[in-house]
Amino acid sequence: MKKILFAFPLLIIVATSTFAQSLDSMIDREIAQLVSTYKMLHASPELSHYEVKTSAFLAEQLRSFGYTVTERIGKYDNPVWKGHGVLAVMKNGDGPIVWVRSELDALPVEEKTGLSYASTVKTKNDAGQEVSVMHACGHDIHMTNLLGTAKVLAQLKNEWRGTLVFIAQPAEETIDGAKAMLADGLYQRFPKPTYLLALHDSSDVEAGKITYFPGYAMASATSVDLTIRGLGGHGAHPEATKDPVVMAAQVILALQTIVSRENLPLDPAVISVGSIHGGAKRNVIPDEVLLQLTIRTYKEEVRQRILRSIERIAHGIAIAGGMSEDRMPILKVIQNETGPATYNDPQLTERIAAAMSKALGADRVVKANPLMVSEDFGQLSLDHQIPAFMFWLGAVDPAKVKASNESGKPLPSLHSSLFEPLPEPTIRTGVKAMTTAVLELMKK
Repeated sequence: MKKILFAFPLLIIVATSTFAQSLDSMIDREIAQLVSTYKMLHASPELSHYEVKTSAFLAEQLRSFGYTVTERIGKYDNPVWKGHGVLAVMKNGDGPIVWVRSELDALPVEEKTGLSYASTVKTKNDAGQEVSVMHACGHDIHMTNLLGTAKVLAQLKNEWRGTLVFIAQPAEETIDGAKAMLADGLYQRFPKPTYLLALHDSSDVEAGKITYFPGYAMASATSVDLTIRGLGGHGAHPEATKDPVVMAAQVILALQTIVSRENLPLDPAVISVGSIHGGAKRNVIPDEVLLQLTIRTYKEEVRQRILRSIERIAHGIAIAGGMSEDRMPILKVIQNETGPATYNDPQLTERIAAAMSKALGADRVVKANPLMVSEDFGQLSLDHQIPAFMFWLGAVDPAKVKASNESGKPLPSLHSSLFEPLPEPTIRTGVKAMTTAVLELMKK
């Protein structure tokens, strides 16, 4: 009897080890092709709302793996933009419905990495201006990981049960792609997820590592236009004007007190004025000045309070500047550039982190700090109704991380023209981590 009791856990350990070796072998067979796919995607990026060739390529690949694929999903407010979302479904008996998401779009950035597969793509933006295009946020890494995970899991159908869904989402960079897919009946037309999973590459963590955070992991993003109105006139006679440039300067400085003096320090928030437009000539005081702001918070109540504070401060300064009620500042939230925070369901997060630690090693799966950057993955969870988890995938050459830590010189960030992921170990780790996450949720 004692022999049986001691042998049983040993059998589990041997079986787990054997499966881990099998998964590594499968990834070994695919890695060369995946790196080649990554380089192809990196060299041929497409802007948000125009991911025509990228979406078609992913749809073709997923279909070849045996998934049922639907293309051209997404409805935007702008009738010029067409939906380029892709959904791939594989049913494998009864069980949970797990969605794995990647993005499709790139940024209007001129690449300066000097890589042999660097993007040289140029195109016209919505304003008709010619711009360079680059995968400066790593969505090419994300797509390659999605394809690798999809292929491996298609070959491992005897290891899982339920419905597996891969979603290739457009227009993440403009924070309206997930919203557009939901507007096109995403959860009415397709099996609604039991769990949502995603990864995002990291520009300051070495390749081969995973970091994560339970709870609020990334902030909401709110884009605001604030128009400060005055009374223009000759620069030589400011006494005959109500100067909106001076009022705008006062507003900018006063806004900084919202975070420092009105907000609980335990509720992180950021208010940044990224753009100021006012006037056309040095000796002409303009009638108005436009401030363009971004607001980052985790909690919705904090976001709403900040919006009210911005409006109150701007109005107060306008009154102090002598403006009449009909010339008060105008605050406008740009809805199609606004998205919710990314919230990692704590229970789901810890469950998957534990599984990834076993598969990759505890030293390679590390709890990190939350970030104030934003993305629209949170839209898909319907305000935390669907348990979701996004983890960060280290993508940087370890030697460069070490050099940065020693010198204090920062690494190129996401959205930088110099951002350069290290393909092979990044993709290998991402595929193994995401495959492990799905199998943890769908194992038989």
